[in-house]
Amino acid sequence: MKKSTIDPSEYITTLPDSIREDMETLDREISKVMNDHPRIIWQGVFWGGSEQNIIGYGDITYKRSKGDVEWFIVGLALQKNYISIYVNAVEDQQYISEKYASKLGKVKVGKSSISFKKLADVELNVLLKLISRAKEIMTAERSK
Repeated sequence: MKKSTIDPSEYITTLPDSIREDMETLDREISKVMNDHPRIIWQGVFWGGSEQNIIGYGDITYKRSKGDVEWFIVGLALQKNYISIYVNAVEDQQYISEKYASKLGKVKVGKSSISFKKLADVELNVLLKLISRAKEIMTAERSK
């Protein structure tokens, strides 16, 4: 996936009416937490081979065997059947999404992903605390 020049707010206006309000709310609330980090649309083929648009908040660079990889700290994406939040932060050798899983509501949690059908299914205050913690962790990592 690559960074694009698409404005995230413009992208959200193109989403179906049935989900646009939830995505606007999530974008607004995540942006408040990540206020001092860039907000960029990432486009391209994502895990599983599907074309995606992900609103990325914050920048991180990590090393892989094939070289450095640029990515986001937090991502917001509309999938075919659900909304996904990607949180790329680890604490005590565990993805923080997994640490907060039991408190997040009616969601499916993977290593770095949180998926749900609608905003009402997720405990937004817990999600925002998780995102705030991810920001703290990754900001500290960057300053090492």
